[in-house]
Amino acid sequence: MTIQQLHYAITISEAGSFNKAAEVLYISQPSLTSSMQELEKELGITIFYRSGRGVSLTQDGSEFLLYARQVYNQYEALTEKYGGTANVRKKFGVSTQHYSFAVKAFVELVKHFDMSQYEFAIRETKTRDVISDVSNMRSEIGILFLSDFNRAAVTKLLRSNNLEFHHIIKCRAYVYIWSGHPLAKNESISFDELKDYPCLSFEQGESGSFYFAEEILSTGEYPRIIKANDRATMLNLMIGLNGYTLCSGIICEELNGDDYLAVPFQADSVDENSEMEIGYITKKNTVLSNIGKQYIEEIMKYLKEKAKELY
Repeated sequence: MTIQQLHYAITISEAGSFNKAAEVLYISQPSLTSSMQELEKELGITIFYRSGRGVSLTQDGSEFLLYARQVYNQYEALTEKYGGTANVRKKFGVSTQHYSFAVKAFVELVKHFDMSQYEFAIRETKTRDVISDVSNMRSEIGILFLSDFNRAAVTKLLRSNNLEFHHIIKCRAYVYIWSGHPLAKNESISFDELKDYPCLSFEQGESGSFYFAEEILSTGEYPRIIKANDRATMLNLMIGLNGYTLCSGIICEELNGDDYLAVPFQADSVDENSEMEIGYITKKNTVLSNIGKQYIEEIMKYLKEKAKELY
């Protein structure tokens, strides 16, 4: 088993077919097939189901790819740090809850690199998928938040997936609305004032739960609620329906536009405010690549600058 074979297997799983993977790897399809057959024979397992529509991972293949990604990512980190001679395009991926600041930091990171030498990926996705992507080494880093409500459940899930959470910043809840909202000029907004407007929430899928909600205070009583699955739709609903969502207050006007604002949430004895702890997750006992370290530096710099404006 070679590092090259691990790279081939990972690329095939991502491409979904041997033909597409061969194009990405700049090798012939018969050579790629032969290499995978040799690997499967050596391991004594079948990694891929093959069909006319492409390939999919077997159960053994899924388990093998989990370890293969860990080994290959660490190999890339070593060659990056110690000047390896392998002629491979370095990869860097981030999975995140729907945070514009995570995208902004990613944009600033990519500007520092020759994109012809790297494969970059950023995935705004469901909370469970953020955890799964980092666990499976599809992404090196995941961005999410913890609160008093979800901390125990999310920490348990992180632990079972051999992941660890790293603190970046703590912040309070804000109400995120568009500038033309009837409550836009308020100095603060309470739940009672929001009762006539729809609460917008990112959909977490069939297996979603309160613990995976991306919005702080997700256990509140919301008489009107609409689910969305992307940030652009969420922003459109804010304008079209005077909808609102609850967030950290740290938003990026460059990406979301300046038609939106964050107003402090007004807590009371019934609806107490809660603190969000934003951080990043990584695989335990792994070393961040230089690109990963630079991304964390970018996101910490941006968050701390924004926090000064808010708090």
